[in-house]
Amino acid sequence: MAAAPSALWSSRLAFVLAATGSAVGLGNIWKFPYVAGESGGGAFVLIYLFCVVVIGVPLMMAEILMGRRGRQNPADSFRDLAAEAGAGRWWWLVGLMGVAAGILILSFYSVIAGWALAYVPSAASGHFDGASAEFVGTLFGNLINNPARLAFWHTLFMVITVCIVAGGVEAGLEKAVKYLMPALFGILLILFFYSATSGYMGQALAFMFTPDFSKVTPQVILSAVGMAFFSLSLGMGAIMMYGAYLPSDASIPKLAVSVVAADTCVAILAGLAIFPIVFANDLAPGAGPGLVFETLPLAFGQMTGGTILGTLFFTLLVVAALTSAISLLEPAVSWAIRHSSLSRGTAAILAGLLVCSLGYLTIFSFNQLPDFKTLFDSTIFD
Repeated sequence: MAAAPSALWSSRLAFVLAATGSAVGLGNIWKFPYVAGESGGGAFVLIYLFCVVVIGVPLMMAEILMGRRGRQNPADSFRDLAAEAGAGRWWWLVGLMGVAAGILILSFYSVIAGWALAYVPSAASGHFDGASAEFVGTLFGNLINNPARLAFWHTLFMVITVCIVAGGVEAGLEKAVKYLMPALFGILLILFFYSATSGYMGQALAFMFTPDFSKVTPQVILSAVGMAFFSLSLGMGAIMMYGAYLPSDASIPKLAVSVVAADTCVAILAGLAIFPIVFANDLAPGAGPGLVFETLPLAFGQMTGGTILGTLFFTLLVVAALTSAISLLEPAVSWAIRHSSLSRGTAAILAGLLVCSLGYLTIFSFNQLPDFKTLFDSTIFD
Protein backbone atom coordinates (compact mmCIF):
# COMPACT_ATOMS: atom_id res chain seq x y z
CA MET A 1 0.00 0.00 0.00
CA ALA A 2 1.25 3.49 -0.84
CA ALA A 3 2.26 5.81 1.95
CA ALA A 4 -0.16 8.54 2.99
CA PRO A 5 0.24 11.79 1.03
CA SER A 6 1.88 14.73 2.75
CA ALA A 7 -1.51 16.41 3.24
CA LEU A 8 -4.75 14.85 4.49
CA TRP A 9 -8.19 16.22 5.29
CA SER A 10 -8.03 17.61 8.80
CA SER A 11 -11.27 15.86 9.79
CA ARG A 12 -14.05 13.60 8.55
CA LEU A 13 -16.27 16.66 8.27
CA ALA A 14 -13.78 18.27 5.89
CA PHE A 15 -13.97 15.21 3.63
CA VAL A 16 -17.78 15.15 3.74
CA LEU A 17 -17.93 18.84 2.84
CA ALA A 18 -15.43 18.39 0.01
CA ALA A 19 -17.04 15.24 -1.41
CA THR A 20 -20.52 16.72 -1.06
CA GLY A 21 -19.26 19.84 -2.81
CA SER A 22 -17.97 17.67 -5.62
CA ALA A 23 -21.32 15.87 -5.88
CA VAL A 24 -23.53 18.95 -5.55
CA GLY A 25 -23.46 20.94 -8.75
CA LEU A 26 -25.53 22.53 -11.46
CA GLY A 27 -27.26 19.22 -12.18
CA ASN A 28 -28.77 19.13 -8.68
CA ILE A 29 -30.14 22.64 -8.93
CA TRP A 30 -31.56 22.85 -12.43
CA LYS A 31 -31.66 19.36 -13.94
CA PHE A 32 -32.87 16.96 -11.25
CA PRO A 33 -36.03 18.91 -10.29
CA TYR A 34 -37.15 19.35 -13.89
CA VAL A 35 -36.37 15.79 -15.00
CA ALA A 36 -38.21 14.44 -11.96
CA GLY A 37 -41.27 16.55 -12.70
CA GLU A 38 -41.38 15.64 -16.38
CA SER A 39 -40.49 11.94 -16.01
CA GLY A 40 -43.14 10.65 -13.68
CA GLY A 41 -42.63 12.77 -10.54
CA GLY A 42 -42.49 10.47 -7.54
CA ALA A 43 -42.01 7.47 -9.85
CA PHE A 44 -38.77 8.96 -11.20
CA VAL A 45 -37.63 9.95 -7.70
CA LEU A 46 -38.14 6.37 -6.49
CA ILE A 47 -36.15 4.99 -9.44
CA TYR A 48 -33.41 7.57 -8.86
CA LEU A 49 -33.21 6.75 -5.14
CA PHE A 50 -33.08 3.02 -5.99
CA CYS A 51 -30.16 3.70 -8.37
CA VAL A 52 -28.42 5.82 -5.76
CA VAL A 53 -28.74 3.17 -3.03
CA VAL A 54 -28.05 0.08 -5.15
CA ILE A 55 -25.44 1.53 -7.55
CA GLY A 56 -24.32 4.94 -6.29
CA VAL A 57 -23.45 4.16 -2.67
CA PRO A 58 -21.43 0.98 -3.42
CA LEU A 59 -19.54 2.69 -6.24
CA MET A 60 -18.78 5.71 -4.09
CA MET A 61 -17.51 3.43 -1.33
CA ALA A 62 -15.34 1.61 -3.88
CA GLU A 63 -13.86 4.85 -5.24
CA ILE A 64 -13.12 6.21 -1.78
CA LEU A 65 -11.56 2.88 -0.74
CA MET A 66 -9.38 2.67 -3.86
CA GLY A 67 -8.32 6.29 -3.44
CA ARG A 68 -7.36 5.81 0.19
CA ARG A 69 -5.59 2.53 -0.53
CA GLY A 70 -3.63 3.93 -3.48
CA ARG A 71 -2.95 7.38 -1.92
CA GLN A 72 -2.29 8.88 -5.36
CA ASN A 73 -4.10 10.24 -8.38
CA PRO A 74 -6.54 7.78 -10.04
CA ALA A 75 -4.14 6.63 -12.78
CA ASP A 76 -1.29 5.79 -10.41
CA SER A 77 -3.64 4.32 -7.79
CA PHE A 78 -5.07 1.96 -10.42
CA ARG A 79 -1.55 1.01 -11.51
CA ASP A 80 -0.28 0.22 -8.02
CA LEU A 81 -3.44 -1.55 -6.86
CA ALA A 82 -3.47 -3.69 -10.01
CA ALA A 83 0.18 -4.64 -9.44
CA GLU A 84 -0.58 -5.45 -5.81
CA ALA A 85 -3.44 -7.73 -6.91
CA GLY A 86 -1.39 -9.36 -9.66
CA ALA A 87 -3.72 -7.96 -12.33
CA GLY A 88 -2.82 -6.66 -15.79
CA ARG A 89 -0.42 -3.75 -16.10
CA TRP A 90 -2.78 -1.63 -18.25
CA TRP A 91 -5.27 -0.83 -15.50
CA TRP A 92 -3.67 2.59 -15.06
CA LEU A 93 -5.37 3.58 -18.31
CA VAL A 94 -8.76 3.23 -16.60
CA GLY A 95 -7.67 5.71 -13.95
CA LEU A 96 -6.28 8.03 -16.61
CA MET A 97 -9.65 7.91 -18.37
CA GLY A 98 -11.19 9.27 -15.17
CA VAL A 99 -8.68 12.14 -15.12
CA ALA A 100 -9.43 12.88 -18.79
CA ALA A 101 -13.17 12.72 -18.16
CA GLY A 102 -12.83 15.34 -15.43
CA ILE A 103 -10.98 17.67 -17.80
CA LEU A 104 -13.54 17.24 -20.59
CA ILE A 105 -16.52 17.71 -18.26
CA LEU A 106 -14.98 20.81 -16.70
CA SER A 107 -14.29 22.30 -20.14
CA PHE A 108 -18.03 22.77 -20.80
CA TYR A 109 -19.14 22.90 -17.16
CA SER A 110 -17.04 26.02 -16.61
CA VAL A 111 -18.72 27.71 -19.58
CA ILE A 112 -22.15 27.22 -17.99
CA ALA A 113 -20.73 28.34 -14.64
CA GLY A 114 -19.56 31.46 -16.46
CA TRP A 115 -23.16 32.16 -17.45
CA ALA A 116 -24.18 32.03 -13.79
CA LEU A 117 -21.25 34.26 -12.85
CA ALA A 118 -22.31 36.80 -15.47
CA TYR A 119 -25.87 36.84 -14.10
CA VAL A 120 -24.81 37.69 -10.52
CA PRO A 121 -24.01 41.37 -11.26
CA SER A 122 -27.02 41.57 -13.59
CA ALA A 123 -29.36 40.41 -10.82
CA ALA A 124 -27.67 42.54 -8.16
CA SER A 125 -28.01 45.71 -10.26
CA GLY A 126 -31.76 45.20 -10.68
CA HIS A 127 -31.43 44.38 -14.36
CA PHE A 128 -34.37 41.98 -14.19
CA ASP A 129 -36.78 44.32 -12.38
CA GLY A 130 -40.01 44.51 -14.34
CA ALA A 131 -38.39 42.78 -17.31
CA SER A 132 -40.55 41.23 -20.01
CA ALA A 133 -40.11 37.72 -21.38
CA GLU A 134 -38.76 39.23 -24.59
CA PHE A 135 -36.18 41.29 -22.70
CA VAL A 136 -34.96 38.33 -20.63
CA GLY A 137 -34.76 36.13 -23.73
CA THR A 138 -32.82 38.79 -25.58
CA LEU A 139 -30.46 39.21 -22.62
CA PHE A 140 -29.61 35.51 -22.61
CA GLY A 141 -29.35 35.41 -26.39
CA ASN A 142 -26.95 38.36 -26.40
CA LEU A 143 -24.77 36.57 -23.86
CA ILE A 144 -24.39 33.25 -25.65
CA ASN A 145 -23.98 34.94 -29.05
CA ASN A 146 -21.08 37.06 -27.80
CA PRO A 147 -17.92 34.89 -27.74
CA ALA A 148 -15.83 37.62 -26.09
CA ARG A 149 -18.21 37.93 -23.11
CA LEU A 150 -18.53 34.17 -22.77
CA ALA A 151 -14.75 33.78 -22.91
CA PHE A 152 -14.32 36.44 -20.21
CA TRP A 153 -16.70 34.82 -17.71
CA HIS A 154 -15.50 31.30 -18.53
CA THR A 155 -11.88 32.37 -18.01
CA LEU A 156 -12.69 34.24 -14.79
CA PHE A 157 -14.40 31.17 -13.36
CA MET A 158 -11.39 29.03 -14.25
CA VAL A 159 -8.98 31.55 -12.70
CA ILE A 160 -10.89 31.27 -9.40
CA THR A 161 -10.84 27.46 -9.66
CA VAL A 162 -7.11 27.36 -10.40
CA CYS A 163 -6.31 29.67 -7.48
CA ILE A 164 -8.14 27.38 -5.06
CA VAL A 165 -6.55 24.16 -6.37
CA ALA A 166 -3.09 25.76 -6.42
CA GLY A 167 -3.39 26.30 -2.65
CA GLY A 168 -3.18 22.57 -1.97
CA VAL A 169 -5.35 20.29 0.16
CA GLU A 170 -5.48 22.23 3.43
CA ALA A 171 -4.92 25.84 2.34
CA GLY A 172 -6.84 25.48 -0.93
CA LEU A 173 -9.44 22.72 -1.24
CA GLU A 174 -10.36 22.32 2.42
CA LYS A 175 -10.36 26.02 3.22
CA ALA A 176 -12.60 26.72 0.23
CA VAL A 177 -15.22 24.05 0.97
CA LYS A 178 -15.38 25.03 4.65
CA TYR A 179 -16.74 28.41 3.53
CA LEU A 180 -18.45 27.54 0.25
CA MET A 181 -20.55 24.57 1.41
CA PRO A 182 -22.15 26.32 4.43
CA ALA A 183 -22.80 29.28 2.13
CA LEU A 184 -24.45 26.97 -0.41
CA PHE A 185 -26.72 25.36 2.17
CA GLY A 186 -27.50 28.74 3.73
CA ILE A 187 -28.54 30.34 0.43
CA LEU A 188 -30.57 27.29 -0.55
CA LEU A 189 -32.45 27.34 2.77
CA ILE A 190 -33.20 31.06 2.40
CA LEU A 191 -34.69 30.44 -1.04
CA PHE A 192 -36.60 27.40 0.23
CA PHE A 193 -38.18 29.25 3.15
CA TYR A 194 -39.14 32.12 0.87
CA SER A 195 -40.79 29.68 -1.54
CA ALA A 196 -42.60 28.00 1.35
CA THR A 197 -44.45 31.29 1.96
CA SER A 198 -45.42 31.77 -1.68
CA GLY A 199 -48.58 29.67 -1.45
CA TYR A 200 -47.46 27.40 -4.30
CA MET A 201 -45.48 24.81 -2.38
CA GLY A 202 -48.29 22.28 -2.83
CA GLN A 203 -48.14 22.68 -6.60
CA ALA A 204 -44.36 22.22 -6.54
CA LEU A 205 -44.69 19.09 -4.40
CA ALA A 206 -47.28 17.68 -6.78
CA PHE A 207 -45.11 18.47 -9.82
CA MET A 208 -42.06 16.73 -8.37
CA PHE A 209 -43.51 13.88 -6.32
CA THR A 210 -46.92 12.79 -7.60
CA PRO A 211 -46.07 9.35 -9.05
CA ASP A 212 -47.02 8.72 -12.67
CA PHE A 213 -45.65 5.32 -13.64
CA SER A 214 -47.12 5.66 -17.14
CA LYS A 215 -44.23 8.01 -17.95
CA VAL A 216 -41.60 5.49 -16.90
CA THR A 217 -39.85 4.22 -20.02
CA PRO A 218 -36.47 2.55 -20.57
CA GLN A 219 -35.14 6.01 -21.44
CA VAL A 220 -36.40 7.41 -18.12
CA ILE A 221 -34.72 4.56 -16.24
CA LEU A 222 -31.49 5.19 -18.13
CA SER A 223 -31.81 8.89 -17.30
CA ALA A 224 -32.15 8.05 -13.60
CA VAL A 225 -29.01 5.89 -13.71
CA GLY A 226 -27.10 8.62 -15.54
CA MET A 227 -28.35 11.23 -13.07
CA ALA A 228 -27.10 9.10 -10.17
CA PHE A 229 -23.64 8.79 -11.73
CA PHE A 230 -23.29 12.45 -12.72
CA SER A 231 -24.86 13.87 -9.57
CA LEU A 232 -22.56 11.86 -7.30
CA SER A 233 -19.39 12.63 -9.34
CA LEU A 234 -18.77 8.93 -10.00
CA GLY A 235 -16.44 7.66 -12.70
CA MET A 236 -14.48 10.87 -13.15
CA GLY A 237 -11.65 10.49 -10.63
CA ALA A 238 -12.85 13.20 -8.25
CA ILE A 239 -14.11 11.01 -5.41
CA MET A 240 -11.12 8.67 -5.73
CA MET A 241 -8.78 11.66 -5.54
CA TYR A 242 -10.51 13.00 -2.44
CA GLY A 243 -10.34 9.49 -0.95
CA ALA A 244 -6.56 9.62 -1.32
CA TYR A 245 -6.50 12.43 1.26
CA LEU A 246 -8.76 10.60 3.72
CA PRO A 247 -7.30 9.57 7.13
CA SER A 248 -6.92 5.79 7.58
CA ASP A 249 -9.26 5.55 10.57
CA ALA A 250 -12.31 7.11 8.84
CA SER A 251 -15.37 4.90 8.22
CA ILE A 252 -15.89 4.78 4.46
CA PRO A 253 -19.49 3.44 4.53
CA LYS A 254 -20.63 6.18 6.93
CA LEU A 255 -18.91 8.88 4.89
CA ALA A 256 -20.34 7.61 1.60
CA VAL A 257 -23.88 7.50 2.98
CA SER A 258 -23.46 11.02 4.42
CA VAL A 259 -22.34 12.42 1.07
CA VAL A 260 -25.12 10.69 -0.88
CA ALA A 261 -27.78 11.82 1.61
CA ALA A 262 -26.58 15.45 1.50
CA ASP A 263 -26.43 15.42 -2.30
CA THR A 264 -29.97 14.05 -2.61
CA CYS A 265 -31.32 16.55 -0.07
CA VAL A 266 -29.83 19.43 -2.05
CA ALA A 267 -31.46 18.21 -5.27
CA ILE A 268 -34.87 17.95 -3.63
CA LEU A 269 -34.54 21.25 -1.76
CA ALA A 270 -33.52 22.98 -4.99
CA GLY A 271 -36.72 21.85 -6.68
CA LEU A 272 -38.84 22.95 -3.72
CA ALA A 273 -37.08 26.34 -3.79
CA ILE A 274 -37.36 26.90 -7.55
CA PHE A 275 -40.77 25.63 -8.65
CA PRO A 276 -43.00 27.55 -6.19
CA ILE A 277 -41.41 30.72 -7.59
CA VAL A 278 -42.08 29.54 -11.15
CA PHE A 279 -45.71 28.56 -10.45
CA ALA A 280 -46.40 31.69 -8.39
CA ASN A 281 -45.60 33.76 -11.47
CA ASP A 282 -47.65 31.53 -13.79
CA LEU A 283 -44.56 30.51 -15.77
CA ALA A 284 -43.74 27.23 -17.49
CA PRO A 285 -41.10 25.04 -15.77
CA GLY A 286 -38.78 25.04 -18.78
CA ALA A 287 -35.80 22.69 -18.92
CA GLY A 288 -32.14 23.37 -18.29
CA PRO A 289 -30.76 26.75 -19.33
CA GLY A 290 -34.24 27.93 -20.34
CA LEU A 291 -35.48 27.52 -16.77
CA VAL A 292 -32.45 29.03 -15.06
CA PHE A 293 -31.49 31.85 -17.41
CA GLU A 294 -34.86 32.89 -18.84
CA THR A 295 -37.80 31.67 -16.75
CA LEU A 296 -36.36 32.43 -13.29
CA PRO A 297 -34.98 35.91 -14.13
CA LEU A 298 -38.46 36.78 -15.41
CA ALA A 299 -39.94 35.53 -12.12
CA PHE A 300 -37.39 37.43 -10.02
CA GLY A 301 -38.21 40.60 -11.95
CA GLN A 302 -41.90 40.35 -11.06
CA MET A 303 -41.68 39.60 -7.33
CA THR A 304 -41.08 41.64 -4.22
CA GLY A 305 -37.45 41.30 -3.16
CA GLY A 306 -36.60 39.77 -6.50
CA THR A 307 -33.30 41.61 -6.78
CA ILE A 308 -32.02 40.05 -3.55
CA LEU A 309 -33.44 36.61 -4.29
CA GLY A 310 -32.11 36.63 -7.84
CA THR A 311 -28.65 37.60 -6.65
CA LEU A 312 -28.72 34.84 -4.03
CA PHE A 313 -29.88 32.27 -6.55
CA PHE A 314 -27.17 32.93 -9.13
CA THR A 315 -24.58 33.11 -6.35
CA LEU A 316 -25.85 29.68 -5.29
CA LEU A 317 -25.26 28.39 -8.83
CA VAL A 318 -21.71 29.77 -8.89
CA VAL A 319 -20.86 28.25 -5.50
CA ALA A 320 -22.30 24.86 -6.51
CA ALA A 321 -20.34 24.93 -9.76
CA LEU A 322 -17.13 25.99 -8.03
CA THR A 323 -17.17 23.18 -5.45
CA SER A 324 -17.55 20.69 -8.31
CA ALA A 325 -14.96 22.37 -10.51
CA ILE A 326 -12.15 22.14 -7.98
CA SER A 327 -12.76 18.40 -7.60
CA LEU A 328 -12.67 17.91 -11.38
CA LEU A 329 -9.37 19.78 -11.74
CA GLU A 330 -7.57 18.24 -8.76
CA PRO A 331 -6.94 14.73 -10.27
CA ALA A 332 -5.23 16.23 -13.34
CA VAL A 333 -3.10 18.53 -11.18
CA SER A 334 -2.09 15.66 -8.89
CA TRP A 335 -1.20 13.51 -11.92
CA ALA A 336 0.90 16.30 -13.46
CA ILE A 337 2.82 16.83 -10.21
CA ARG A 338 3.50 13.10 -9.90
CA HIS A 339 4.87 12.75 -13.42
CA SER A 340 6.90 15.95 -13.71
CA SER A 341 8.98 18.38 -11.70
CA LEU A 342 6.21 20.99 -11.76
CA SER A 343 5.15 22.76 -8.61
CA ARG A 344 1.48 22.54 -7.61
CA GLY A 345 0.89 26.14 -8.67
CA THR A 346 2.40 25.62 -12.12
CA ALA A 347 0.55 22.33 -12.62
CA ALA A 348 -2.74 23.99 -11.65
CA ILE A 349 -2.15 26.84 -14.11
CA LEU A 350 -1.28 24.48 -16.98
CA ALA A 351 -4.29 22.25 -16.29
CA GLY A 352 -6.47 25.35 -16.09
CA LEU A 353 -5.15 26.58 -19.44
CA LEU A 354 -5.98 23.22 -21.00
CA VAL A 355 -9.53 23.38 -19.66
CA CYS A 356 -9.90 26.99 -20.82
CA SER A 357 -8.71 26.13 -24.31
CA LEU A 358 -11.14 23.24 -24.65
CA GLY A 359 -13.89 25.45 -23.23
CA TYR A 360 -13.48 27.92 -26.07
CA LEU A 361 -14.63 25.18 -28.46
CA THR A 362 -17.86 24.97 -26.49
CA ILE A 363 -18.19 28.76 -26.59
CA PHE A 364 -17.73 28.85 -30.36
CA SER A 365 -20.40 26.16 -30.81
CA PHE A 366 -22.98 28.76 -29.68
CA ASN A 367 -21.94 31.49 -32.10
CA GLN A 368 -18.94 31.09 -34.42
CA LEU A 369 -19.41 27.39 -35.21
CA PRO A 370 -23.14 26.72 -34.73
CA ASP A 371 -23.35 24.54 -37.84
CA PHE A 372 -20.25 22.47 -37.12
CA LYS A 373 -21.32 18.89 -36.38
CA THR A 374 -19.33 16.12 -34.75
CA LEU A 375 -19.41 12.43 -35.70
CA PHE A 376 -22.50 12.14 -33.48
CA ASP A 377 -24.35 14.77 -35.56
CA SER A 378 -24.33 17.26 -32.69
CA THR A 379 -22.59 20.51 -31.87
CA ILE A 380 -19.40 20.48 -29.79
CA PHE A 381 -21.36 21.54 -26.70
CA ASP A 382 -24.05 18.88 -27.23
